[in-house]
Amino acid sequence: MKNFIMLLTYLRIFFGPLIFVFSVFFEMYLVSLIAFIICAVSDFLDGYLARKFNQESSLGKLLDPIADKILLCSTIFAIILITNDYFIGLMGMIILIREFWVSGLREYTAVNQIQGAADVSFLAKIKTSLQFIAIASYLLSFSQGLSLGIFISSFILFLSLLVSLKTGTSYTRNVLRLK
Repeated sequence: MKNFIMLLTYLRIFFGPLIFVFSVFFEMYLVSLIAFIICAVSDFLDGYLARKFNQESSLGKLLDPIADKILLCSTIFAIILITNDYFIGLMGMIILIREFWVSGLREYTAVNQIQGAADVSFLAKIKTSLQFIAIASYLLSFSQGLSLGIFISSFILFLSLLVSLKTGTSYTRNVLRLK
């Protein structure tokens, strides 16, 4: 089971850049969408299975957030390049900055043995879900040529940006308070 769980994490590491290449260079949006959905499901499954079967590992805890960042960066960059839209670019940049900021906070809390300050919150899970829905919606809209779908995807991405800022601020406050 441990090998299968790690395979799910490696899947996201491998498919993130591949989705970028399929989308940007080959305009294979439906293939990208299917690969992205598989990756999104694997993100849920690897954590769930690791906890359920008590198979959590140090390597898994290290690689899981890295795999998430690789998938998110690859797909956000692809969407920015495909749309060539400055507002989407600005939202994507802020979302990615928040992701790296929170990763830094988590590293800081780990090194300084501060417990609980940067644990994943329920709102952060909503943020990830909104991001995944927005990305899937963009890929579906690109594959079908839906302008309205791209607009709706941008709105969902904006909602995820708001939640990203909220959770990033909360994590920062928690870490500074417990410092």
